[in-house]
Amino acid sequence: MGLQQQLNGKQKAAILLVTLGPDKAADIFRHLREDEIEQLTLEIANLRKVSNEEKLKVIEEFHQMCVAQEYITQGGIEYAKEILEKALGSQKAVDIINKLTASLQVRPFEFIRKTEPAQLMNFIQNEHSQTIALIMAYLRPEQSAIILSSLPPRNK
Repeated sequence: MGLQQQLNGKQKAAILLVTLGPDKAADIFRHLREDEIEQLTLEIANLRKVSNEEKLKVIEEFHQMCVAQEYITQGGIEYAKEILEKALGSQKAVDIINKLTASLQVRPFEFIRKTEPAQLMNFIQNEHSQTIALIMAYLRPEQSAIILSSLPPRNK
């Protein structure tokens, strides 16, 4: 168990992809953004020899998270926690639920933080001032500054 705690999420993902083989890994890559593919490819390239024990632990953790995610989808977080406690014990259930809830917490409009300000400007330039302000509130300050300085006077 101590071994898995030493691995970060990207390393675990890389081990999982290597374990699944090139065909399944390629299927997964088709659903990822370019930056995620680059990061995972780098992790795969940096992997040292992975023992069967490590592979099994990563696969087991992945399976547990998938099962927990399915429980959450079917019956909510409390239902998932109850089922996991019965199946795995209280502490393991709490660990899995904590991992899942952390991964589920995504900031609204997170995707626009990865968009170039010039592209955003094209999309929002004809929007109401309130809409522009809402979108800019979710941007990094440097992105907001670029957009604000590019807006025509009527929107400022």
